[in-house]
Formats: sequence, structure tokens, C-alpha cells
Amino acid sequence: MSKTILLVDDSSTIRNMLKAHLLPLGYTILEAAGGRAGLEQVKTGPIDLIITDQNMPGMDGLNMVKSIREGTHSTTVPIIVLTTETSDEMKAKFRAAGANGWMSKPYSPDRLDGALKKFFG
Repeated sequence: MSKTILLVDDSSTIRNMLKAHLLPLGYTILEAAGGRAGLEQVKTGPIDLIITDQNMPGMDGLNMVKSIREGTHSTTVPIIVLTTETSDEMKAKFRAAGANGWMSKPYSPDRLDGALKKFFG
């Protein structure tokens, strides 16, 4: 059965790059252009992994992660943060909120594949 990955990023370019890498690997891809839309996607059905940006209008990635972990939907889904943020303080905030992984933009496809293997075997 195909795993479903939710891509949450306000940049359609980043979402399209991730999709171009992930679709040929057999993943089902859902997309959201911001944290609020990502949160709504989580509520609609089973998601196996979330890849999110931090800096987005409306609701940022950190608040989306907090909302997911505090909510009743998909509270244990793995979440990878993919962002230009590099501060140790921001990484610590995401870890405390419940994120499971961190990658800096621009991302390496090999590093992404390694992260997916960590969660999907």
C-alpha cells in the first residue's frame, strides 16, 4: 500500500520539486500552501508523514506542529521540518513541539531518501 506524504510549504516550487522526487518512488502526495491548510488536510484522512516549512503566511510550521500534536488527529504522524531556518533555538522549539526530523533548504534528495527510510523502513 502506498504511503501518503503531506507537503506543507507556501512555495509551489518547493512542493513541485518534492513531488517530482517522491511520486516516482510510489508515494501518494497531498499538498497544502500553509499551516492552516496543512492542519485541515491532517483532519481529513490518514497521512503517513508530513514535510513542512517553518516560514509561511497565516500559520507557520511550528504552530502547525503544535496544533497537530495537541489535537485529536494524527498526533503521532512523523513530521520533518524542511526550512531555511538554521538556528539551534528554532530546532529546539520544533523538537519540543514534536517534530521528528530537520532538513535545511536546499535539500539533498539522498538525505530526504534517508529520512524516509528512517520512518518507512
